Order: sequence, then structure tokens, then C-alpha cells
Amino acid sequence: MKILVTGGTGYIGSHVVVELLQKGDEVIILDNLINSKTTSLANIEKITGKMPTFYQENLINYGAIEKIFKDHDFDLVIHFAGLKSVSESVEKPITYYQNNLTGTINLLKCMRDFHVKKLIFSSSATVYGDSNEPKCVETMPTGKGITNPYGKTKFMIEEILKDVCTSDSEFSAVALRYFNPVGNHSSGLLGEEPNGIPNNLMPYVMKVASGELPELSIYGNDYDTPDGTCRRDFIHVTDLAKGHLAAISALNTPGFKAYNLGTGTPTSVLEMVNAFEKVSGRPLPYKFAPRRAGDLAEIWADPSKAKNELNWQAELTIEDAIKDTLTFLENHRDMV
Repeated sequence: MKILVTGGTGYIGSHVVVELLQKGDEVIILDNLINSKTTSLANIEKITGKMPTFYQENLINYGAIEKIFKDHDFDLVIHFAGLKSVSESVEKPITYYQNNLTGTINLLKCMRDFHVKKLIFSSSATVYGDSNEPKCVETMPTGKGITNPYGKTKFMIEEILKDVCTSDSEFSAVALRYFNPVGNHSSGLLGEEPNGIPNNLMPYVMKVASGELPELSIYGNDYDTPDGTCRRDFIHVTDLAKGHLAAISALNTPGFKAYNLGTGTPTSVLEMVNAFEKVSGRPLPYKFAPRRAGDLAEIWADPSKAKNELNWQAELTIEDAIKDTLTFLENHRDMV
């Protein structure tokens, strides 16, 4: 198959590209490199022996996207491209709505005009909002009580996809609702390298462990959880990537479908810190800081639908994720 992967040089996208290439698919990547680097392309080639076709473009630029569709006959699209920081979205809502929604609409217009009928969308557990139980099931209502613009854009895009599927009886869309991706490729060549102070836990831990930052800030220690810190469902990025390949089979049936991709087990921030110290054998300095706007106390997945319908389940552990993170650090940070 020939597959367009938007945001394919990013953290999750690059891992999915590796899985696709190893499976034998032809991959074309579109990425604007706002939060990724072209070095991931060389590393993808080192791992797979194949170099994907790459376009440095922004989905906001409709003309550029249209040209890519003219040059390629795609079988399906996997859509990662989008701004993704919860806290930044609270500070810059217009930027998030413009980028994430307009970019997706431009992509769907091109898919319509060039008769590409299959899409896998990188969604998020944030679509469940704060009005549901912490353990999330796909049958729960979405959209109510979402606490940040980032999550609202994910919900709105899911609604757009539902409407597209209703309007076109041949269109198939799968929304994969991620929980909290962690870890890196076992080769140590691919991982998350955000610019500045990271918004996600594991890359923040990486920068502290490498000495790039003096200490980890844990945002809030007064939540109604066993140790007062937020609890999340941390899933190894390789398991997450394999979930996308499993989801391709669901595209054979038209219509909209959603699946949780998570482990089904919550881990607190302090538990993650303790696990990192145990696996690495070194202390991880941290301090408690005020809560961040938009953060929920706890949320985790019920992944049984993905297991039953896609024959997919997470297999790697938090410890595996930490080991792979340390390997990545050793390759990229000259850690002492």
C-alpha cells in the first residue's frame, strides 16, 4: 500500500513509519518540522533500510498539499500532524484551533477531491473530558467537560470525521484515542526530543537525567489520588505504533470507529519517578509545582475493544519504556 503519513517525522509518527516500512508499505511523509527534526528520517532509514519520501509542508497550505495528492495515488492516510501541548493550548487557543482544524479540513478536502477514502486519525483520551469515570470506554459520551483547547480540537475533528462518513457511504475513518505514550524505539535511534521545557513527563525526565535540566517539576501533589500526583495510562510508543497497523483492518468497513490505545493500568507521576530511579540506578531530582491548567487528576483506558476487534493489546511495560529511554539518552545525550 502507498500511505501518506502527516506528521511522520514526529515522535509517534516516526515509530509508525518504521512499522509500516518493515511491513513492506510505501510511505510518504508530510511534516512541517515545527516539533521534529529531519534527523529522524536518517534514523528511520538506519532501522529499516528504506528512506521514505519526505515533503516539508504545512497542512495549512492547501496548494502544497493538493500537489502532493496529484503526485501520488494514496491508498490511505494516517494523520498525526497537529499541535499537541495541553498547557500551550490553554495559552494559545486561536493558534491551536487554526492549525489543527484548518489543517485537517484541508487534508479531508484533498482526500475527497482525489478519492482517498480511508483515514486513521491520531486522537486522544482528552475527548472524554472530565465528566466521565476515570476508566474510559469508547461508549462513553465525548466532548463534555474537556478542559483545554487541544482536547477540544481532537473532539471537533472526530465530529467532522463522523459527518464525513455520514455524507460519503464509502468513507472509513478510525480515531485512535491515545493515552500517554512513553519510551523510545529499542534501537535507541528514535525518540521524543521536544524543544525547550517538555510538556510530557518522559521527555522531561530525560532532560533531567541527562543534566540538561536541574530537576523535574511535578505539577500538583494534592490530587485525590493515592499519592496526590496525577495518574495516567502510560503506553510504550512501540505498542502504540503497532496499534495503527492493527487499525488498518478496521478501514475495510466504511463508517466511523474509535478505539482506545492504552494498557488499562494507571501509574502516578511519583510511581514513574520511582520506577525510573530503580531501573536507572540513579536519583532523579524533583520538586512539586502548582497544578497546570487543564490537567485531570486521573484517566486510564479500557482497551478491551481494541483487543476484541483489532486483535491488539499492549505488551511492553513501564520498565521497558524506561530502559529504551535510557538507551536513547546514551545515544543522544552523552549521559554520564
